[in-house]
Amino acid sequence: MNTFELLKPQPGLRVLVTGAASGIGAGIAEAFLQVGAQVFICDVDAAALDRFTAKHASLHGCVADVGDPHQVDAVIERTREALGGLDVLVNNAGISGPTGPVEDLDPAQWERTVTTNLNSQFYFLRRAVPLLKETSERASVIAMSSVAGRLGYAFRTPYAATKWALVGLAKSLAIELGPSNIRVNAILPGVVQGERMDRVIAARAQALGIAFEAMKEEYLKKISLRRMVSVEDIAAMALFLASPAAGNVTGQAISVDGNVEYL
Repeated sequence: MNTFELLKPQPGLRVLVTGAASGIGAGIAEAFLQVGAQVFICDVDAAALDRFTAKHASLHGCVADVGDPHQVDAVIERTREALGGLDVLVNNAGISGPTGPVEDLDPAQWERTVTTNLNSQFYFLRRAVPLLKETSERASVIAMSSVAGRLGYAFRTPYAATKWALVGLAKSLAIELGPSNIRVNAILPGVVQGERMDRVIAARAQALGIAFEAMKEEYLKKISLRRMVSVEDIAAMALFLASPAAGNVTGQAISVDGNVEYL
């Protein structure tokens, strides 16, 4: 086989992407579809899910709140039924969480952020790992962390805390699951173009009492390449990590961020 052919995920790869009706998750799902994978997605937004699945006849999906372990169990069972097994779990679902000084944060918002960003990945892993062991010879797990999982992030402590935790989760599981030939890696996106990032910038601008455009410029100044990354950049990394070319890549926290220097 040509060495560069290893960069292509194998045809028929069975992939589950969580939180995938829009944004990064949708970009990853579409990328896997384009290389011939079988893809199942879930999302809490029923309308967005309907719009996205309507665009892709071969895409399987269902509505689910990833913070509810019973609903997660149902997603795994439906994935098994639809795909006949599982090769790749992309634990992507997450929320931005609240913005503000730690003393002003609502405990309910903290708990919701932890449940959605961190606990949900555990809920999927506890059900998906047995399926990966049972049905796959090319298994891998991709945990979606963030640049906020390697840098401190003032006024966004709930979000940052969960994203740091996901790096620890990925590195620990890489050791645990390595003997079963399951690779586990984390992707750490930086400042990603799109509506979600605009909302984050707007919330931070409000917290600091400055204009949106000034806040956006501050974000770009912190990036060595002075530009945001795209959803396609993140999807390309996910494809690589699921490909034979990454057959010996595990336990890594890989930033796709233009080198964010500080937050």
